[in-house]
Amino acid sequence: MKIKFIILFITIGFFSCSDADKNVLEVKSPDSKIAVNFNIDNEGKPFYKVKFNNNIVVDTSYLGFEFKDVPALNENFIIKNTSTSIFNETWRMPWGEQLDVADNYTELKIELQEETSPERFLNIVFKVYDDGVGFRYEFPEQSRLRGDVFITEEHTEFNLKEDYKTFWIPGDWDIYEHLYNTTNLSEIDALQFANHNDLAQTYIPENAVNTPVTMVGSDGVHLSFHEAALIDYSGMTLKVDTKNLNLKSNLVGSENVDYKVKRTVPFNTPWRTIQITDNAPDLVESNLIVNLNEPNKLGDVSWFKPMKYTGVWWEMHLGKSSWDYGMEMIDDEWVDTGKAHGKHGATTENVKEFIDFSAKNNIGGVLVEGWNTGWERWIGFEDREGVFDFVTTYPDYDIDEVVRYGKEKGVDIIMHHETSAATETYEKQLDTAYALMKKYGMHAVKSGYVGKILPKGEYHHGQYMVNQYNKAAIKAAEYEVAVNAHEPIKATGLRRTYPNIISREGLRGQEFNAWASDGGNPPEHLPIVAFTRMLSGPIDFTPGIFNIKFDEYKKDNQVNTTLAQQLALYVVIYSPVQMAADLVEHYEANPEPLQFIKDVGVDWERTKVLNGEVGDYVTIARKERETGNWFVGGISDENSRVLELEFSFLDDNQTYEAIIYKDGKNAHWNDNPLDIKIEKIDIKKDSKLTVKLAEGGGFAISLKKT
Repeated sequence: MKIKFIILFITIGFFSCSDADKNVLEVKSPDSKIAVNFNIDNEGKPFYKVKFNNNIVVDTSYLGFEFKDVPALNENFIIKNTSTSIFNETWRMPWGEQLDVADNYTELKIELQEETSPERFLNIVFKVYDDGVGFRYEFPEQSRLRGDVFITEEHTEFNLKEDYKTFWIPGDWDIYEHLYNTTNLSEIDALQFANHNDLAQTYIPENAVNTPVTMVGSDGVHLSFHEAALIDYSGMTLKVDTKNLNLKSNLVGSENVDYKVKRTVPFNTPWRTIQITDNAPDLVESNLIVNLNEPNKLGDVSWFKPMKYTGVWWEMHLGKSSWDYGMEMIDDEWVDTGKAHGKHGATTENVKEFIDFSAKNNIGGVLVEGWNTGWERWIGFEDREGVFDFVTTYPDYDIDEVVRYGKEKGVDIIMHHETSAATETYEKQLDTAYALMKKYGMHAVKSGYVGKILPKGEYHHGQYMVNQYNKAAIKAAEYEVAVNAHEPIKATGLRRTYPNIISREGLRGQEFNAWASDGGNPPEHLPIVAFTRMLSGPIDFTPGIFNIKFDEYKKDNQVNTTLAQQLALYVVIYSPVQMAADLVEHYEANPEPLQFIKDVGVDWERTKVLNGEVGDYVTIARKERETGNWFVGGISDENSRVLELEFSFLDDNQTYEAIIYKDGKNAHWNDNPLDIKIEKIDIKKDSKLTVKLAEGGGFAISLKKT
């Protein structure tokens, strides 16, 4: 279904800068609750304000740029032309949290020109939705600014009116794998995290935060700041002025050049986004980020199927097995010298066991990490270029047999490419690596970029790496390969334009529970993630750990949730690829909770957030495409709580068989995490249900039509 409705209003004027109030331009959301005002001050500096329900939430905030070797572009402007338009379209997700997405906004375009030499042009475009605002800069083709421009900084401000309760991670140029902090805006101190022993790489040069950063006001207003359509540009962190409650864009740079972005005129920047709601659940339901991206450029992507998967992964984090085989590099070649240590995980035999288990349990894929040579020297070495290739297997892994066996059982093999952040090696091998996947009919790859970027001086989130990540994903589509990137650039909604960008990490994931020295992810982690990182796009979090304590492997580590919460995560934390991350033997020992993983969907027709508060709890219901079955998941932080559920989202005159997986009477994330109660009842549209969540607990419900 596609509905398009466009109305265009054009106003042309030559405005004076001397009387600022006279020149105020205003554009409102379709429901009129959000309004953006734009103007230029007496010095010709452009600024904007944002109102929500007639109250200012973003006060006078200035816009502009600094360049290398040419004057800044931030003052002496006059407004040459303006135009407004209304746009209303419904488009379809080929996979996603819902089937149909409404794209309804009012647009204001302002064409600026410097009043003094060199009289350059700059356009600013605002799109105002019912759930927030997106705006970007457009550098039109012009004789006064041509060829390459070198941006040393973008000065986009978000000047706030309140000392908001803020959920943030530091503005690290190299990694997003930090725990979220909860402080007032005025108390943010990102520099205290400048050194972290559990991170493979990190660089925090300013008191800045990464996005999405979410805030809650005293009157219940919820704000989240991020960006959309990040292409050929540097990732944006937000520098924090704790005294004046101001955020300002601070682009990720490079040690190799004296600018942060190089672009050729004409070009557009990414969208700067502000999601605005009066409650937490509406933040999760917002489609602002994907709507600000261009429509699908790939066409039919039915070759990618959303799926659950198992794999050779968690066992390596536990220390049961290893990624490497025990080969040696001799004369730039990996050689089996007969010194294999016997702990290699990616063996033909081991992978077949995962295939057998997956085939029996409605799980469509198996991820194999550590299958290719080079793992003996992949981290801690400066000379990582050329260490990995992406076609040569270890001696104990028969890729032909594994793929054959998987096809026989109806299970796909998911490829793994760990680049070790050696970007030149990976870029040279992209076609060869993807061609191998196409040969075997593999349609999904998990890529990794652990370590400091090579070439030295680049950071994971600068323009160089933004282009690397996007190039790898766009190239993959030529081979019908979907990409699940780890250690990635941030998600900014590009999955709409390139639907083979299916998921990514980009947060502190499950593996930190297995080896982090600080005790792993606390119970509040995921109730924050749902309202921060998840707003930007799908997350490959790898849920489903049943052996919570894993004392036989690591007595000092554990997962800090109950078993019931691990089930709930299949609904709460969205991804079109969801891993059943634990070991086969732990699932086979727990067939009753395993049933939920067998049943739960991964591709949704509709998503409804039933309740939630940022950092405390959240309950999400999702309707599976094709079957019409619903699944519900709820999670809590370190506090127990009782939730009242209603089921008004269900079909009329329909009875559903509900299987409820909930915390047992004595459940507790640390003291008794495996206490789970499973019951079966009938549910209808007018039913009500009371559920108690333990400390660090949760619940999961499958609702199948009878």
